Amino acid sequence: MKYSLLFLAVSAAMSQLSYAEEAQLDDVVISGSYFNDYKVDDAKGAMRSHISLLDTPQSVSVITNTIIDEQLATTLGQVLSNDASLTAGSKQRNREVFNLRGFELSSSTGYLRDGHQHWSHYQQPIETLESVEVIKGPSSILYGTSGPGGLINMVTKKPTYYDLLTLSTDIDDQGSTRFMLDAGGALTESKDLRYRTTLVKQDVNFDREYQNGEQRERDRFLGALVLDYNISENALVSFHYDKTNDKAGLDTGAWLDQSGNVIGGISGDDKVIHDMSWAFTDITVENIGIDFELGLNEFWDLSIGYNEQSFTRQRFESSAKKPADYQPGDSYESSPYDRYDDWQFKTAFVDFNGDFEFAGVNHQMLIGANYLDYYYGQLKTTGDSFTYTPGQAEPDRPDISYKTDSDESISEYQQYGIYLQDLITLNEYWQVSIGGRYDKQDKKDADNTSLLPKGALLFSPNDQSTIYASYSESFEPQSTETLNDENDSNHGMDLEAMTAKQVELGAKWQLMDERLLLTTAVFDINKTGMLVTEDIDDPDFDTRTSQAGEQRHKGFEVAAQGAVSDKLFVMASAMNLHAVYEKDEHYQGNTPADVADWSANIWSRYELTHQLALNAGAFYEGERFADNENTIIKDAYTRVDIGASYKMKLSKTDVDFRFNIQNVFDTEYLAGGGPSSVTVGDGRSYRLAIQIAM
Repeated sequence: MKYSLLFLAVSAAMSQLSYAEEAQLDDVVISGSYFNDYKVDDAKGAMRSHISLLDTPQSVSVITNTIIDEQLATTLGQVLSNDASLTAGSKQRNREVFNLRGFELSSSTGYLRDGHQHWSHYQQPIETLESVEVIKGPSSILYGTSGPGGLINMVTKKPTYYDLLTLSTDIDDQGSTRFMLDAGGALTESKDLRYRTTLVKQDVNFDREYQNGEQRERDRFLGALVLDYNISENALVSFHYDKTNDKAGLDTGAWLDQSGNVIGGISGDDKVIHDMSWAFTDITVENIGIDFELGLNEFWDLSIGYNEQSFTRQRFESSAKKPADYQPGDSYESSPYDRYDDWQFKTAFVDFNGDFEFAGVNHQMLIGANYLDYYYGQLKTTGDSFTYTPGQAEPDRPDISYKTDSDESISEYQQYGIYLQDLITLNEYWQVSIGGRYDKQDKKDADNTSLLPKGALLFSPNDQSTIYASYSESFEPQSTETLNDENDSNHGMDLEAMTAKQVELGAKWQLMDERLLLTTAVFDINKTGMLVTEDIDDPDFDTRTSQAGEQRHKGFEVAAQGAVSDKLFVMASAMNLHAVYEKDEHYQGNTPADVADWSANIWSRYELTHQLALNAGAFYEGERFADNENTIIKDAYTRVDIGASYKMKLSKTDVDFRFNIQNVFDTEYLAGGGPSSVTVGDGRSYRLAIQIAM
């Protein structure tokens, strides 16, 4: 430990208490005995409407802000570990990759924020989030291009009518610190103008070190503001702005041998970083946008949203290359470069939501359209390669700059679609959901159009349960519109988008006086349209390429979330998944990397008193392959976390203390990533947090 944990905790508490001298307590603390803060009843991102989870014919889980706070989560990956259908991929280069139902979530198409498509090529600032919705299965009908596994919708905190001021800090045994301010309230006496602001300053010290002995570090700042204004009783306009700056030393991951063991340094330390200490990534992200909601009449509502996201990044790489059959102490080559990336992501949508009676039945109808404007530019300058032998002095940072690149690489496209969805309630037992989407992508040499259907049948034997069967699709356009290899017999062939089709059977029950939601689902996802190239014996051509690629994922999920009693709250899930490349040029018959047959998790809170609560959780990940070739296996593991919180009042100020231990048994494990990019699981760690609400 570089700093005294007690010294940091006391210093942080005293500095923050100075803010509380004349504060008034405006909000009421409600204990778990009266308020179920583990369970929600709807997830707007799933249906783009306020439809209850019982009436949503799709597997959806919602991770609430309470669970995020209890776990002292600092990354989206820590939040998503609460759903067994999600597994971690690589964490190299200060970003996180996830697999949902075994399919990797794309940075550009796998994430939403408040229903907007969101570029997520960085670690998300979770301090602004009220909850995270995990929407499972193909969802292209409502959002356009997306993968078969599903979507992550990040729901942000909203302005409050009451005055809110919370100051908090947390520290860990590596000397990492995080300071946060969360404030909100009304700016006018009538409370028609309200705000919410979040400020975060975080410094992270990692337990992995560079070969010159320097510790890897991360420095992050976040500032966010949301303003709500009630134009009238039926009209609301909302403005939002946030900025993140995140700079960190680079760690492209550990290296594995053929037995799946981490290749340590010359001293045998498996925490060694093969990148040079001068390698870094520096990210700046800004979001600015406006949303408008209007009640047109007693039957129809209008929602309009627009967001501009600017994402710029400098990445100075040493780019270490793992040699074949590498052994500790062997030399390896690095090929440094300096790269600048500029992504501009503009999104807009307009939705009409209706709830009305027609032809003797109830309709909850959505009619909408959304739009995405994507731009990407890259500058890159490469330096001379060099050979490094562990134990030698680290080479100096090369004198190169991306600014010397005069030939910017650019990619851009526009995509828009219209969609219709109708949940029809036939009677107290039966419902039917139908929908469709027309989507068009305008991109140079890669235009694409898609027409997608969606349907479901729901049966509710009583008010507390639903059984459903659903069908849905997703699509992902190819990078080019036609095959452009002149040595291929299908040269010039039009390339259709990759598509996925899912059949899902599920059931949902409200138990324990509707305080606990239990869900189950069986699903079968078939993805087709991937390119497969085969050699042929032809005097004119060398190969034949077709869109015969096929990938199939079949599985079963079960989850429970909510209150078991007045004092015990749980969020638990488990998934069994069988995933295989059924037809593939390179991996036919193999299982995709980082896909386990079994995964499971549980997180719980038990309230001993109104002031004292205990937390405990376990996270299991089954045996997985580290590579698509299925030559290296990563062992199964179970990580156990525990924690405790205590609430007290100092004068008129509420003070909460929390102490968590992650990986109590110091279990050694490998998380996501491949043979040259694997994430080594953190050992036992401690974290202390203090929160002051005024």
